[in-house]
Amino acid sequence: MVKEFALPQASRRSLVSSVIEAIRAQVETGAWPIGERIPKEAELAEKLQVSRNTVREAVSVLSHANVLEVRQGDGTYVRSNIDPAEIMRRVSRAGSLAHFEIRAILEQGPARLAAMRRTEAEVKELTRLFEERGDAPAKEDLATFAERDIAFHFGIVRASHNEALEELFRYFAASAIANTHALLNELEHLGQGADKAMHEAILRAIEAGLPDQAAEAVQTLMKSITTSVAELPNR
Repeated sequence: MVKEFALPQASRRSLVSSVIEAIRAQVETGAWPIGERIPKEAELAEKLQVSRNTVREAVSVLSHANVLEVRQGDGTYVRSNIDPAEIMRRVSRAGSLAHFEIRAILEQGPARLAAMRRTEAEVKELTRLFEERGDAPAKEDLATFAERDIAFHFGIVRASHNEALEELFRYFAASAIANTHALLNELEHLGQGADKAMHEAILRAIEAGLPDQAAEAVQTLMKSITTSVAELPNR
């Protein structure tokens, strides 16, 4: 028997999105546990004051995300309380400080693995990416510099030979470029002098096959960045 539930009325700004959010909230909070059948389409439509087509479309989206499972002739069941795509969207919407703090965590592992697994060809490629990155240019070229900066870091991830890390960073890359560009606009000194030297320290540790030093070099770089970001008014 389906348990009683309370859902907020769907916003008119985007009915399908609102229904998706409402259903996801029930699943994430455990109000509808994994393996349980959710209320029928007509009941959801009545509770949310939307059409059955809107509910059907929302359920379709969540079933494609493997959050729900539609069993023909039986009903719709909760399959998972995690929507990976939604989690990554929330991560990408985080503030600059949170963004660089998570990069500090995510990039130390790949640097360590790259120092252990990189090939000579990958060292040459990282050297090329480092040289292409160069120093931060004039403000009108900051967008290009941000892309080259992330290309260098992505090169490190590829050299780690870990497909999961590579896919995670690939998804994160667009947000990383945007945050780097925004930070460069506010901190004109970032990317010059000490910043370039810190990037070179990462490269040299990977080239020398020193995993601990590579991870420490990433930590030093990211600590410098997060310290600068923490001082900004809109972090």
